[in-house]
Amino acid sequence: MYDKTFEEVRERFRTIPFNEEFDMIVAIANGGIIPAAILNQRLDIEIQLLKINLRDINQKPKYDSPQLMAPIDFDYKGKSILLVEDRVKTGASLSYACQLLAEAKLIRTFAVNGKADYALYDEDCFKFPWLL
Repeated sequence: MYDKTFEEVRERFRTIPFNEEFDMIVAIANGGIIPAAILNQRLDIEIQLLKINLRDINQKPKYDSPQLMAPIDFDYKGKSILLVEDRVKTGASLSYACQLLAEAKLIRTFAVNGKADYALYDEDCFKFPWLL
């Protein structure tokens, strides 16, 4: 396993094709915040945070299932959403987020690494270049 450079990851962000237009980006906090900000540079649409937690800083499960850590304080009903996560392992957080945002018109998922509608990579775990 080797770490990816920021430049190679950035190139994937720059060139991944999107088949839909979105009204907003919803980042699953905390991991989805930086990828959502990078996508915002390209898509130039509103970003909102969905504060869900499942794992600790070492990627070990902290809870039996994902937990909503703060109320949803933005209007998502009837909107087309690009739901952003950094790493998708089991898909539990994305699935839970989709349930929470069920009144959206459209939800497409994005992951830097893992299974999603849009993913930059789907391979063994690697350290993201923006992590300390």
